[in-house]
Amino acid sequence: MAPDSRFGAGPGAAPVPPEEHLRAVLQLVRPLPPVQLSLAEPGDFAALHGAVLAQDVAAAHPLPLWENSAMDGYAVRAADTAQAPVDLQVLGVVPAGSGADPVLGPGQTVRIMTGAPLPSSADAVVRVEDTSGFHPGTVRINTAVQPGRDVRRAGEDRAAGAPVALAGEPLTAARLSALAAAGAAALLVRPAPKIAVLITGAELRTPGSALSRGQIPESNSLLLAGLLAESGLPAATVEHCPDDPELVRQRLDTLGSSHDAVISTGGVGPGEYDVMRQVLEQEPEVRAVRLALRPGAPQCVGRLRAGALVFALPGNPVSAAVGFELFVRPALRALQGHASPRRPMLRSTVLRGWKSPPGRLQALPVVFDEHGGCAPAVDAASISHSVGGFGAAQGYALIGPDTSQVRPGDTVDVLRLQP
Repeated sequence: MAPDSRFGAGPGAAPVPPEEHLRAVLQLVRPLPPVQLSLAEPGDFAALHGAVLAQDVAAAHPLPLWENSAMDGYAVRAADTAQAPVDLQVLGVVPAGSGADPVLGPGQTVRIMTGAPLPSSADAVVRVEDTSGFHPGTVRINTAVQPGRDVRRAGEDRAAGAPVALAGEPLTAARLSALAAAGAAALLVRPAPKIAVLITGAELRTPGSALSRGQIPESNSLLLAGLLAESGLPAATVEHCPDDPELVRQRLDTLGSSHDAVISTGGVGPGEYDVMRQVLEQEPEVRAVRLALRPGAPQCVGRLRAGALVFALPGNPVSAAVGFELFVRPALRALQGHASPRRPMLRSTVLRGWKSPPGRLQALPVVFDEHGGCAPAVDAASISHSVGGFGAAQGYALIGPDTSQVRPGDTVDVLRLQP
């Protein structure tokens, strides 16, 4: 039987450049269908936060809606303050939320609160700290003000019809607040995808269990569920499965029919015990690759017959984390319709040098100093299984295939994951 080209062309096959692989991954993605959610329904709040807009949203009315006071103080006609200090007659008070529009004649004022509509006959506000001499019905204005002082003009933030948010932008707390203030009542959004995490590996045991020779604590479920949560996708289904081909196939069928994507770790190498790869060989729309990447070279990706995207990552935690960051996270963001699926790249000055394998992209976990300089979090010669040092990592330095030595003072590209 001829070898399946989706699962490698033999040991002499050239490794796939990571950028080429990412393009292929993103081509698999079909954004989730949008749904409409209400800003007024408490039951929709949880789904709104973190969802991604599926269409542009314009202001339904000006922001601010009307001229209003930027300070607690007194609404005045600026000309009446020109000879300050001057005493003005106080006609009353306009609190925030009031619809009153008192008419001010020469020498008259009203107390006004922050956010309250400015009387149509006033053109400035005197701050309360610039007044004194309070008496029933009068106030002393100690500072002359110009027209427009401490007045928020109607529409100065956004005019009616001006864009407030664009399709592809995530709904953060600040953006949701802005949309509500701009008069939006309902939004067309792409909600968070349903993600399943499937952990395989005969050597894995529950953390805290007694370990026999050859056994290790299972940590990838915590890793991937945490990475998803940090990416705004906290509600992942996490399952464990023995290294049995039939059981793995059953779990993929079940999870693939009820989720948008399945992420697995372990069993993706070419060996006879690499069960995940063997099972995925039976999936016509899944391919295996060996990437020009360190760590995390072997991976499988595609679409299951059951419907979900599948990302099969290596079992070593750091390799799995690198695969998630470089390929899975961008795909999940594209699935949700993000305008920018990839993290922005930063530049960082190297504090302590290291070696990089020629011909491959190196993704080295790094830590940062207070000035943004970076240093290895793990031994660059043994990245994939350096779990202890990886726990402190704040980002990845990405070193291209043409570089074999990184020296102190060099400037490198980094993906910064944490502040």
